[in-house]
Amino acid sequence: MANQGAKKRKDENARHMAKLRRIIIACNVVYVIVRMLIFHSSFTWKHWIGLVVTSLGYAIPYKFLDQMAKPSITDNGELIDGGFDMSTGGVCGYLHDVLYITCFVQLTTIISGKFWYTYLVIPAFGAYKASGLIRGFLSQGSEGGVEDEKTRKKREKMERKASRGQVVRTRTR
Repeated sequence: MANQGAKKRKDENARHMAKLRRIIIACNVVYVIVRMLIFHSSFTWKHWIGLVVTSLGYAIPYKFLDQMAKPSITDNGELIDGGFDMSTGGVCGYLHDVLYITCFVQLTTIISGKFWYTYLVIPAFGAYKASGLIRGFLSQGSEGGVEDEKTRKKREKMERKASRGQVVRTRTR
């Protein structure tokens, strides 16, 4: 009964990665059949480049997700950890977003090449997140944080006591 959670997570991750693999294969098959075989007369070298770009757009996030989903196993074959929880946000969620945006771009570029501009969402979102991070670092050094009324009064009282030479005792929680 030990490590039931790890075994469950391992199985969930295996199912999740298989689902992602099926989605990627389905998108590529639809693109190749429709764009290369049906609309072959309008298929140019730009479409080959697009196929390579979308293949990289699938391969890189999928590889990272696959590494995150791998379980940790001891030398004697005992399961330690079932892998990362794929349903959480953060980097895992961003990698899923890149995969789904790539699916959208690949399938919609069958209709029009203007859908390639959708890929600009990814660096735009990265810049937005980076600007928030940079603003956080810059404002933290200059202001020192916003202080509420109760904390301000407590700090001022302790400063007055310290200036009179009394011992200031604080509680730690």
